[in-house]
Amino acid sequence: MAEQLASDEGANLISIPIQRGISPLADIVSLFRLTWALGHLRPSIAEFSTPKAGLLGSLAAFLCRVPSRVYLLRGLRLETSSGLKRAVLKASEKLAAACAHTVVCNSESLRRQTIDLRLAPGSKLKVLGGGSSNGVDIVKFTPGPDTMRAKLGIPAGAPVVGFVGRLTRDKGIPELLEAFNRLLEKMPDTRLLLVGWFDESEDALSVYQRARIEAHPRIIRTGFVANTAPYYRAMDLLVLPTWREGFPNAVLEAAAAGLPVITTQTTGARDAVLPGLTGVLVPPGEPLALAEALLSLLQHPERRLSMGATARQWVVQEFGNRRVLGLTVNLYLQLLRQADTRNRRRAPEPALLRQLAKDAVASGD
Repeated sequence: MAEQLASDEGANLISIPIQRGISPLADIVSLFRLTWALGHLRPSIAEFSTPKAGLLGSLAAFLCRVPSRVYLLRGLRLETSSGLKRAVLKASEKLAAACAHTVVCNSESLRRQTIDLRLAPGSKLKVLGGGSSNGVDIVKFTPGPDTMRAKLGIPAGAPVVGFVGRLTRDKGIPELLEAFNRLLEKMPDTRLLLVGWFDESEDALSVYQRARIEAHPRIIRTGFVANTAPYYRAMDLLVLPTWREGFPNAVLEAAAAGLPVITTQTTGARDAVLPGLTGVLVPPGEPLALAEALLSLLQHPERRLSMGATARQWVVQEFGNRRVLGLTVNLYLQLLRQADTRNRRRAPEPALLRQLAKDAVASGD
C-alpha cells in the first residue's frame, strides 16, 4: 500500500520498520534508521504522527536539527490506558511534543485535552480549520444508488446500522453488540453491517466476543475493505461508539455519503457531529443510551434523512480534502518561513507546496 501511494504521488519511499508496541531494542534500531534517513535527506520540514512513530520520528528530527519539526497528534491512546502503561504513554507524548516546534491537533477537543493533561504548552498547539488531518473526498463519498445490499444478502427493506473501522474494545464494539441486541427486540429485521477487521492489538476483542459476531444471524462482517464508499450507501446510519478518537475519518465519510451518525461524547468524536443536526452524541460505555438513539433514528426516517442532508452539506463546506490539505500546505509554508527567520537564511519555498496552496485557494474549498 505504501509503495502504491508513493508511486501515485511521485514521492520517494524509504521503508523503516517500527514496532507498534513497546520494544526497546527494536525501537533503538528504528531510531537509528530514522536519524540516518533524516541526516541523509536534510529536509527543511519533517512531520511525524502516531504514538510510536511520533516519538521516534520527532526525536530523530530533533537530533538532526531539522529546521521545522511538526508532531501531528491524531489521538491519545493513554485515554484508555491506566497504571504504568498510561505513565509511559504520557511521557512519550510529552517528549514527542517537546521535540517539535509545532503540535497539530486533529480536533479542538483533542487540543483542550492535551492542555488539560499538560502534554504540551498551548502556544505550540494548532487546530487547522474545524479539525481532521486529511478531510474527506466529497466526490468519492457521495450519496448514490445502493449496490451492496443484494451482494451481502441484506433484504431491500431491512434497516441497516453500519460501522466502519477496527473491531476492537476501544471502538466500543462490546457496547455496540449489546445495544444491537436490545434494538432487535423492537426492530427484529435490522442488520448490523460491520465493515472492518478483527485487529490484533492490545484492545483486541475477546475470543467470546468474536464468536458472538461470527455466529450472529443479523450481523454481516466484511473484513478489511479498501474502498468503503459503496458500503455507506447500503446503510441507513453510521454508529461509532468509540472511547477515544482524534477526529474519526469514518464519520466524515458517512456524513459525505448523506448519513446521520451516532457517536460518543469522547475526545475527537464529539467534534465530528453537530448534535441534533447531523447526528446524535451519547455517553461512551452506555449500551442502553446507544440502543435508544439507534431506535429513535430508525423509527423516524424523515429525521434521519434530514440529518443526512445537513451532514453532507456541512462536510462539503468544512471538510473537503482539498480545503483541509490546503490549510496544511499553508501551515507548512508559514513554518518554513519561521524556520528561515530562526536560521537567518532564506530558502526557496518548494514549488510543489506553492502550487498546492494556489490550487486549494482556487478550488474554493
